[in-house]
Amino acid sequence: MPSAFNFTASPFDCLTPEQRRLVQNHVDIAYFPQGETILALGAQPSHLFVIIKGYVQQFDGNEVVTTYGPDDSFDGRGLVAGKVSSRFVAAEEVVAYQLAKQAVSDLIADNATFGALLFSDLSNKLSALTSRQSQHELQSLAMARVDAAFIHPPHFVDAGTSILDVVKTFQALRINAVLVRDSRTTPVSVGIFTGMGVQKAVLRGTPLDQLAVGELANFSPIGVRPSDLIGDALASMIKHKVRRLLVADGEQIIGILEALDLFGLLSNQSYQINEHILAAQDLEALKRAGVQTTRLIALLHRNGTKVSLIARLVQELNLRLFERAWHLIAPPDLVANSCLFVMGSEGRGEQLLKTDQDNGLVLRDGYVCSQDLAAVCQRFSDALADFGYPVCPGNIMVSNPHWRQSVSDFRQMARLWSVTASPDSLMELAIFLDAHAVCGDTTLLEEVRNAMFDLTFGNDAMLARFAAAIHFFGSSQGWWNRLLNLGDKGDDQLDLKKVGIFPLVHGVRSLALAQRLTEVSTVARIEALVAGGKLPDKLGADLIDSLHFFMGLKLKAGLQELDTGRAVSGGIQTEKLSSLDRDLLKDTLGIVKQFKALLSQRFHLEAL
Repeated sequence: MPSAFNFTASPFDCLTPEQRRLVQNHVDIAYFPQGETILALGAQPSHLFVIIKGYVQQFDGNEVVTTYGPDDSFDGRGLVAGKVSSRFVAAEEVVAYQLAKQAVSDLIADNATFGALLFSDLSNKLSALTSRQSQHELQSLAMARVDAAFIHPPHFVDAGTSILDVVKTFQALRINAVLVRDSRTTPVSVGIFTGMGVQKAVLRGTPLDQLAVGELANFSPIGVRPSDLIGDALASMIKHKVRRLLVADGEQIIGILEALDLFGLLSNQSYQINEHILAAQDLEALKRAGVQTTRLIALLHRNGTKVSLIARLVQELNLRLFERAWHLIAPPDLVANSCLFVMGSEGRGEQLLKTDQDNGLVLRDGYVCSQDLAAVCQRFSDALADFGYPVCPGNIMVSNPHWRQSVSDFRQMARLWSVTASPDSLMELAIFLDAHAVCGDTTLLEEVRNAMFDLTFGNDAMLARFAAAIHFFGSSQGWWNRLLNLGDKGDDQLDLKKVGIFPLVHGVRSLALAQRLTEVSTVARIEALVAGGKLPDKLGADLIDSLHFFMGLKLKAGLQELDTGRAVSGGIQTEKLSSLDRDLLKDTLGIVKQFKALLSQRFHLEAL
């Protein structure tokens, strides 16, 4: 009766002391020489195996679908189903624990988390993991609901009320904002007036007792629901540059959520970072604000905040940082006659730690900048590099004339992407598809995007060549390899981008291009594809879960590298992963494999 069973490995780390004793009383040790079939296809398993030493390969036909190592368990699904659906072979000499089927059944009956982590599909495993970590995640106040914060009760005034009377209300009730009803509209409009509006009223010069509050109220307030997450409310404040949100449940107005009250609840400083960005009067001040973002990411990650929410906050903060830097550097006429945009993972909102610059600039046709355009753009690229965003190895930056062109010139580029389908054009098309506007006249970017869709729609041959990249990321040739290897450091770590993120993201990107979807983020594209019947619901949910798992693994590894004074490599050392992470990695890579099969059928890639 072995006593050294590793209860820190998943899924056994969720067992109670009594359940651990059950394991110890029903576990034995088995030995298998190299090459021996441990479980044959169709066999009725009698034990769950947990590897002590050696490696076991799982075969689907003649193809190895996954490999299990020390502390990994198999085949829980076959044990529950009563029949093995794959073949498990000892890749080398194997020593393993074998836990009796009845003991496993008892554990599953007594511990739902154990059962989910043992044999469930990806979404249920992740749900079980969330449940197991619920106490830790509740410490991440970014995941609390809006109604967990202090919401100021609504105080209404009529739109015809004078500013003087409103100020008296402020003083009497010790508040700094009122809701303004304008009954002259149908339905009745509701706006907001704050203490900042008093300054504007004074500057107007009209006596305050003769100036109606309705003339200065904001009748397009940004709203949230009581059930929304605090983190989402914070992201809305940052995005819309407001300090207050209107909280409403359907037609019922609950009150006002103020930024200062969020600070009393939220344990991070994201809104303050945004305020520092907006207040920066020079590039040095912006740089100081940008440094705080990495600290915020580490704090949120330690607190258990979901990676999707971290990514959203980071995207909004980065966009505000880029926008403010551009306004400090570019002359006003350039800002008004152009659209600055970001691409790649930054454009998709899937970037966490700082990575290479990927940006461009589309100019209004016929516009001539009042200053040296090349010098302005070079200064912007230099500033971002100083902020910690490295120069792009592929030179995909506004400082490169190729990525700062007029609408007409960009439209011509789009034509070349469609007609030639050359390695260079396919790579540039993939990059541009993820373009997200930062500031300026966003209609300029939309003109180019629409032209690109017009030129590529229905071009099945080009779409097939474009999508084929999902199968050749390991090849030493091809445009996909050039795209993936920009800035590659050539280490021997698992490149999660190549084996998981790229085929997932690019496959979704290919389907989105074929359907003319304007969504940019991978999650939004998946949701649109599912809604349009172009992707099965279950596969769509699994792809989203897989993407967020990949992002979380990369973030964890990157933060560990930063903590030890190393540069972020983007690689994953699989031998240092927990058994649960290794298990989830196998599952998520399996989802990617399933998705690639669907794409091969959709784009007839076998014919290429």
